[in-house]
Amino acid sequence: MEENKPKVGRFSLNFGALAGAAGIVFSLMLYFADMHHERSMGIQAVQFAILAIFVVLAVMQYKKANGGYLNLIDALKMGAGVAAISFVVGTIYFLIFSNIIEPNFMEEAYEVGKQQMMEQNPNLTAEQVNQGIEMQKRFFWVIMAVFMIISVVFGFVVSLIAGLIMKKDKPAY
Repeated sequence: MEENKPKVGRFSLNFGALAGAAGIVFSLMLYFADMHHERSMGIQAVQFAILAIFVVLAVMQYKKANGGYLNLIDALKMGAGVAAISFVVGTIYFLIFSNIIEPNFMEEAYEVGKQQMMEQNPNLTAEQVNQGIEMQKRFFWVIMAVFMIISVVFGFVVSLIAGLIMKKDKPAY
Protein backbone atom coordinates (compact mmCIF):
# COMPACT_ATOMS: atom_id res chain seq x y z
CA MET A 1 0.00 0.00 0.00
CA GLU A 2 1.59 3.27 -1.20
CA GLU A 3 1.22 6.33 1.04
CA ASN A 4 0.81 9.77 -0.45
CA LYS A 5 4.23 11.38 -0.41
CA PRO A 6 4.26 15.21 -0.20
CA LYS A 7 5.30 17.05 -3.35
CA VAL A 8 8.81 18.52 -3.25
CA GLY A 9 7.76 21.13 -5.82
CA ARG A 10 4.99 22.47 -3.58
CA PHE A 11 7.42 22.98 -0.70
CA SER A 12 9.99 24.56 -3.04
CA LEU A 13 7.41 26.96 -4.45
CA ASN A 14 5.96 27.95 -1.06
CA PHE A 15 9.25 28.41 0.76
CA GLY A 16 10.94 29.95 -2.29
CA ALA A 17 8.16 32.55 -2.46
CA LEU A 18 8.50 33.20 1.27
CA ALA A 19 12.29 33.57 0.95
CA GLY A 20 11.78 35.95 -1.97
CA ALA A 21 9.28 37.99 0.06
CA ALA A 22 11.68 38.15 3.02
CA GLY A 23 14.43 39.29 0.63
CA ILE A 24 12.13 42.01 -0.69
CA VAL A 25 11.39 43.21 2.86
CA PHE A 26 15.15 43.34 3.53
CA SER A 27 15.71 45.27 0.27
CA LEU A 28 12.99 47.75 1.20
CA MET A 29 14.60 48.19 4.62
CA LEU A 30 17.87 49.03 2.86
CA TYR A 31 16.04 51.42 0.53
CA PHE A 32 14.33 53.31 3.36
CA ALA A 33 17.64 53.47 5.26
CA ASP A 34 19.24 54.87 2.08
CA MET A 35 21.60 51.88 1.96
CA HIS A 36 20.27 50.32 -1.25
CA HIS A 37 23.51 50.97 -3.16
CA GLU A 38 25.70 49.31 -0.53
CA ARG A 39 26.95 45.82 -1.26
CA SER A 40 29.01 45.13 1.86
CA MET A 41 29.84 41.65 3.07
CA GLY A 42 27.39 42.14 5.94
CA ILE A 43 24.50 42.82 3.58
CA GLN A 44 25.46 39.86 1.39
CA ALA A 45 25.65 37.65 4.49
CA VAL A 46 22.14 38.66 5.57
CA GLN A 47 20.80 37.91 2.10
CA PHE A 48 22.39 34.45 2.09
CA ALA A 49 21.20 33.84 5.67
CA ILE A 50 17.61 34.60 4.62
CA LEU A 51 17.87 32.03 1.84
CA ALA A 52 19.52 29.46 4.12
CA ILE A 53 16.81 29.84 6.76
CA PHE A 54 14.03 29.19 4.26
CA VAL A 55 15.84 26.22 2.71
CA VAL A 56 16.23 24.63 6.14
CA LEU A 57 12.62 25.41 7.03
CA ALA A 58 11.44 23.82 3.78
CA VAL A 59 13.42 20.64 4.47
CA MET A 60 12.15 20.49 8.05
CA GLN A 61 8.53 21.00 7.07
CA TYR A 62 8.79 18.47 4.26
CA LYS A 63 10.18 15.88 6.67
CA LYS A 64 7.34 16.60 9.09
CA ALA A 65 4.73 16.27 6.32
CA ASN A 66 6.35 13.02 5.17
CA GLY A 67 5.79 11.26 8.48
CA GLY A 68 9.24 12.09 9.82
CA TYR A 69 11.09 10.62 6.85
CA LEU A 70 13.46 12.45 4.52
CA ASN A 71 15.75 11.22 1.81
CA LEU A 72 18.72 13.24 0.63
CA ILE A 73 17.53 13.53 -2.98
CA ASP A 74 14.30 15.26 -1.94
CA ALA A 75 16.24 17.63 0.33
CA LEU A 76 18.63 18.55 -2.51
CA LYS A 77 15.78 19.15 -4.96
CA MET A 78 14.06 21.32 -2.41
CA GLY A 79 17.14 23.45 -1.68
CA ALA A 80 17.78 24.13 -5.35
CA GLY A 81 14.08 24.78 -5.94
CA VAL A 82 13.69 27.19 -3.02
CA ALA A 83 16.77 29.12 -4.19
CA ALA A 84 15.58 29.27 -7.82
CA ILE A 85 12.07 30.44 -6.90
CA SER A 86 13.45 32.99 -4.44
CA PHE A 87 15.81 34.32 -7.12
CA VAL A 88 12.97 34.66 -9.65
CA VAL A 89 10.80 36.52 -7.10
CA GLY A 90 13.73 38.78 -6.23
CA THR A 91 14.46 39.47 -9.91
CA ILE A 92 10.85 40.43 -10.59
CA TYR A 93 10.98 42.78 -7.60
CA PHE A 94 14.30 44.23 -8.81
CA LEU A 95 12.84 44.94 -12.25
CA ILE A 96 9.82 46.68 -10.70
CA PHE A 97 12.05 48.57 -8.27
CA SER A 98 14.60 49.71 -10.85
CA ASN A 99 12.03 50.65 -13.51
CA ILE A 100 9.11 52.03 -11.48
CA ILE A 101 9.96 52.76 -7.83
CA GLU A 102 13.49 54.11 -8.40
CA PRO A 103 13.97 54.59 -12.17
CA ASN A 104 17.44 56.12 -11.71
CA PHE A 105 18.68 53.21 -9.61
CA MET A 106 20.91 51.63 -12.24
CA GLU A 107 22.56 54.89 -13.25
CA GLU A 108 23.17 55.74 -9.59
CA ALA A 109 24.56 52.23 -9.01
CA TYR A 110 26.94 52.61 -11.95
CA GLU A 111 28.06 55.98 -10.59
CA VAL A 112 28.70 54.46 -7.15
CA GLY A 113 30.60 51.67 -8.90
CA LYS A 114 32.75 54.20 -10.76
CA GLN A 115 33.63 55.97 -7.52
CA GLN A 116 34.50 52.71 -5.78
CA MET A 117 36.58 51.55 -8.73
CA MET A 118 38.55 54.81 -8.75
CA GLU A 119 39.11 54.66 -4.97
CA GLN A 120 40.26 51.04 -5.06
CA ASN A 121 42.41 51.48 -8.19
CA PRO A 122 43.83 55.02 -8.25
CA ASN A 123 46.06 54.12 -11.22
CA LEU A 124 43.06 53.66 -13.55
CA THR A 125 42.18 56.45 -15.91
CA ALA A 126 38.63 57.79 -16.19
CA GLU A 127 38.44 56.14 -19.63
CA GLN A 128 39.38 52.73 -18.21
CA VAL A 129 36.78 53.08 -15.45
CA ASN A 130 34.12 54.03 -18.00
CA GLN A 131 35.06 51.04 -20.15
CA GLY A 132 34.64 48.77 -17.13
CA ILE A 133 31.19 50.21 -16.39
CA GLU A 134 30.13 49.86 -20.04
CA MET A 135 31.24 46.22 -19.93
CA GLN A 136 29.07 45.68 -16.84
CA LYS A 137 26.10 47.24 -18.63
CA ARG A 138 26.55 44.99 -21.67
CA PHE A 139 26.81 41.83 -19.61
CA PHE A 140 24.08 42.65 -17.08
CA TRP A 141 21.94 39.57 -17.88
CA VAL A 142 24.98 37.30 -17.96
CA ILE A 143 25.90 38.60 -14.51
CA MET A 144 22.32 37.97 -13.35
CA ALA A 145 22.52 34.39 -14.67
CA VAL A 146 25.78 33.87 -12.77
CA PHE A 147 24.11 35.17 -9.60
CA MET A 148 21.24 32.75 -10.14
CA ILE A 149 23.65 29.85 -10.49
CA ILE A 150 25.45 30.94 -7.31
CA SER A 151 22.11 31.16 -5.50
CA VAL A 152 20.98 27.70 -6.64
CA VAL A 153 24.35 26.17 -5.73
CA PHE A 154 24.15 27.83 -2.31
CA GLY A 155 20.62 26.44 -1.82
CA PHE A 156 21.87 23.03 -2.92
CA VAL A 157 24.77 23.10 -0.43
CA VAL A 158 22.56 24.26 2.45
CA SER A 159 20.03 21.54 1.66
CA LEU A 160 22.84 18.98 1.42
CA ILE A 161 23.96 19.84 4.94
CA ALA A 162 20.39 19.98 6.27
CA GLY A 163 19.50 16.77 4.45
CA LEU A 164 22.49 14.92 5.86
CA ILE A 165 21.61 16.06 9.36
CA MET A 166 17.86 15.34 9.10
CA LYS A 167 17.98 12.30 6.83
CA LYS A 168 15.79 9.43 7.93
CA ASP A 169 14.96 6.63 5.50
CA LYS A 170 11.71 4.71 5.59
CA PRO A 171 12.24 1.17 6.79
CA ALA A 172 12.04 -1.47 4.06
CA TYR A 173 9.24 -3.91 4.87
